[in-house]
Order: sequence, then C-alpha cells, then structure tokens
Amino acid sequence: MLHTQRSYGGSCVAPHHLAASAGRDVLKQGGNAVEAMVAAAATIAVVYPHMNALGGDGFWLIHEPGKAPVAIDACGPAAGLANVDFYAGDTHIPERGPKAALTMGGTVSGWQEALSVAADWGQALPLTTLLADAIGHAQNGVAVSKSQETLTAKHLERLSPSPGFSESLLVNGRAPLEGERLRQPRLAATLERLATAGLDDFYRGELAASMARDLEALGSPLRLDDFHAYRAQRVTPLEVTLADATLYNLPAPTQGVASLMILAIYERIKAKQPNGFAHLHGLIEATKRAFMLRDQYVTDPDRTPTPLQALLSDERIDAEAAQINASQALPWPYEAAKGDTIWMGTVDNEGRAVSFIQSIYWEFGSGVVLPESGVLWQNRGISFSLDPAALRGLAPGRKPFHTLNPALARFNDGRTMVYGTMGGEGQPQTQAAVFSRYAFHQMPLQQAITAPRWLLGRTWGESSMNLKLEDRFDNALVTALNKAGHDVEVLNESFSDTMGHAGGIVHHPNGLIESAHDPRSNGGAVSV
Repeated sequence: MLHTQRSYGGSCVAPHHLAASAGRDVLKQGGNAVEAMVAAAATIAVVYPHMNALGGDGFWLIHEPGKAPVAIDACGPAAGLANVDFYAGDTHIPERGPKAALTMGGTVSGWQEALSVAADWGQALPLTTLLADAIGHAQNGVAVSKSQETLTAKHLERLSPSPGFSESLLVNGRAPLEGERLRQPRLAATLERLATAGLDDFYRGELAASMARDLEALGSPLRLDDFHAYRAQRVTPLEVTLADATLYNLPAPTQGVASLMILAIYERIKAKQPNGFAHLHGLIEATKRAFMLRDQYVTDPDRTPTPLQALLSDERIDAEAAQINASQALPWPYEAAKGDTIWMGTVDNEGRAVSFIQSIYWEFGSGVVLPESGVLWQNRGISFSLDPAALRGLAPGRKPFHTLNPALARFNDGRTMVYGTMGGEGQPQTQAAVFSRYAFHQMPLQQAITAPRWLLGRTWGESSMNLKLEDRFDNALVTALNKAGHDVEVLNESFSDTMGHAGGIVHHPNGLIESAHDPRSNGGAVSV
C-alpha cells in the first residue's frame, strides 16, 4: 500500500519517475520550484512522448507565499495560413499528419515565461543544468514504458503514415516493447541547442528557422512568421471561494472553469461520507452541470460570450446546485473530448509551488516528427470546427479549446495544494475526486489518489459515453448508481489508465510537505 510522503526540503510529483527525479535533483542543487518544473518538463517530453512533447502546449499556476498566484497561458494559436480555404475539400481537419499540425507549440515559451516569474527568487541555475537530464535521456535512451508500448501498438496503423514517426518512435518498424531502449539523438541536439542558445531560439533563432522549414515542406500551414509572433502570456487565473479554501485554475481557452464549478457545486450538496452513493452521484451530477456550461461558453479567450469568472459567482453556483436531483441522474450522453497529457507539481523549501500541465492532445499528437530537430508536433488544432459560425470555428490566430487545466488551492489555515491529472474529459472529474476526498472528507492525500475512480464520458479513444467505474467499488454502490439512472460500466481493471494519472502536493504553514502520486502511472513522488 502506498503512503503519503512527507518531507521539509521540497518535492516533485510526475507521472514518470525520471521526470520526478529530474525535478528533485534541481531542488537538491538549490533550485526553486519553477526551475525544478522546467527540468521535469524537459525530461518528460523525452521519456513520455506519447503524452507530451516540445511541439505541444503548456499551462502554469505559480504560487509564491504572500502573493497572488500567477497563471501562464502557453497555448499556441492557429497558424496565419490556417483557415477554411487551407482545408478546402476536407469535411473536417485531418486528425493526424501535417495538416493536423496547425497550431504553434507554446510549451517552451511557457518555460521561459515561468523562469522570468522566478527571476527575483535568487541566483538562477543555468539552462545547461535544468536540461541536463533531458539531454542525457535523449542521447543515451530510455526504457520504454508500458503505456508507450500499448498506445504505440494501438494507434500504429494511423500514426505510421505521419512523417518522421516511424523513424523516431518505432524500433525496426514495430512498436517498441516495454523496457526496450529508445534513443532520440535529434531531440538531444535540439535540447542542447536550447540549453546553450536559450529557450527563445525555439521561436526566433536557428531552431525556429529549421522547424518552420520542415513544417512547410511537410504540408503544415505553420510558417516562420508564426514562430516569430508567439510568446506565452501571463493571465489572470479564475478563482472560486469555498468555505475553507480558495481554488484557482486557468481561464479560456481551457476548461478550468469546469473544474472549479464542479467542486463549488458539490460543496453545496456534499455527502457526509466519501466514496458512497451521495459522494459519487453528487460529483457526477455537478460534472454534467459544469460541462454543459463549459461547452456553451469556453473558446478562444477573445471570443467567450460571457466572462467566465461570472459563472463562478455564488448566485450561479447556487442555481446550478439547486437543479441537481439527489436521487436521480440527469439524462446523458454528451459529446466528450479526449486527450493525452501530463500533470506535474513541485514545491520548494520556501513554500513556492507550481501546478503544471503539458500536452500534445491525442496520443503522439499529429504524429509528425520534424526531420532536423526531432520535435514531435501536437494536433491540438483539430478541436477547431471548419464551420466559421461555430463557437470554436477555425481562424488564423485563434486559440483552440483546451482540456488542460492545472489546479491550485490555498486553504484558510495556510496550506497550499497543487494537484491535477492527465485524461482529457476526465481531468476535471479526477481533480474533483482527489480534492473532495482530501479537503472535504479528510482522506490522506495518497489514499485520495489511490482510491477507486470514475469517468463520465469518453476518453483515450473509447466511443462509449457512459459512466465507467474501476472494479474496486462496492457492488451495492454500483447497483444504487444504476437504479438512479446512471448508465454504469464496471471496467475489468482495478487501476485503469482511463482514470488519468493524478498527483498532488500539499505545503503546510510549518514547512511540512506532503506528496503523493498515482499508482496508475509510471511516476513517483520524490522528496528532498
């Protein structure tokens, strides 16, 4: 049985143990929480390529004691050439290949902006130190994870035609096996270039020129002007105040508002005990209310029909909670979004904390690996519609809808909590499960993450829209949920990847740091 880890010197939680170790080692060298996260982010882009890459997006929440949290939007917009005319003859944006690589990769600029937030926190560690582990793993190779083996094999037929995929991410033309060594020498050279020339080289240097040439030659609408124009942005986080804590998340184009709404609604109707019918039914019904509003309002931040913070007012939350039937499920299904992502958290010995998420959208994103740089590019832009009148209609410079949303909570008693997960549509649901168990029902942090979870809707390429449960739930609970009108499917798994890879860190006012990771992942919680 896993137990919550405790320390005083700092902690890093990641869904791959090598990324967690990279962050921990930076903390041991005197680095701060942001520097540790940059090291972990670069490393996980190498060791977990099915989930994230340098050609993807990222979002940050940064906490410094005594100051308002800082949010960073490192989401790349649609290319200047990405319009309906570019896709003439297509009924929808292709899901894989060069035409799916239509939005700028924002994550590296997010690293740069986060380091600027931390610039006055003391002597900075050099980029050569922060990227050293990532470079070494790309050069020397990593042991392929079980999830990478499984997902490569599952999508091999669809991914193999994408330029560069087979040469970079297969072994002798087949899916690599768990434990096989996978080297990425071109990616190692790219990371070395970033370490010596600086992160801005990704957008305005030789590396940018190389990637732009490759993308254009392959058939993507991205051009060098798109690289030159891009910079990650500091944005105002959304927040909602509960009885004992204030919760923070990212604004549009993310679904952060849904994550906050679920927990605020549930607090109004919360169960007396965790993990029973009232707990699951309450959170599931709160999820439905939040998702309906999310899809009515969340799009490019310049096009939201109403300010999202207004959806988090006491009056609106009360109204949504009042519409929940305590014993009957609202009819579903619902068009769900899938996605593949990583969440990571860090806390340093000064109590500074980071909640961070990095993604390429679907497994391996567009599948396109650029010939010169070895950078795998995302397919986040496929969430745009080719209907110009749609809320999320494609147009140059618009940001795509994002499932990504890192979470942060500041408790009235002085605790700070960073938490999150991968899992597309499941992200807000898993956040709600973990936070409600820990904060509302006083479960220990590790148990809150380990306990059986559920998912309403579709993720990981599944087509069913029902309520999926891990098989560790009591049969009486399953019966009660079915009786209430939920379309329940009990998975033949006790710890399912379907439920995401969650993690959390809590910093106490006396300096104690608690951390926990998900047994569903290849990760770890490592402390100093």
